[in-house]
Amino acid sequence: MILYVAADLLWSSRIKTTGDKLGTPCRPVRSLEMLEARLNDEPVVGVLLDLDTPELAFAVLDRLRGPDATERDLAIRTIAWGPHVAVDLLADARQRGCDRVMTRGQFANELPEILLQLNAT
Repeated sequence: MILYVAADLLWSSRIKTTGDKLGTPCRPVRSLEMLEARLNDEPVVGVLLDLDTPELAFAVLDRLRGPDATERDLAIRTIAWGPHVAVDLLADARQRGCDRVMTRGQFANELPEILLQLNAT
């Protein structure tokens, strides 16, 4: 399963629809409590983080990469995306241990490949 934090219904719908077409289950995360429930529900291979929701995106990233992260958490691939002008947010995601950080345009163009790559791990 792939989890995602999305700033709006457009991104949420785009990720879910693309995942459905590819046969890759994608589920939203709207809180840390929901993250914990999803992590305990079934194996998670990746988490997509929309930096237009920085508080939740960084809370999820810190949970998966912080000092309390388990081996299972560290194995989950993380990908963050945001506006190309949000240089500080993109850099902060890298610094906090995000596996891949990209601009919104890159993410939009590569979404099917991203989901297939994550699902193959």
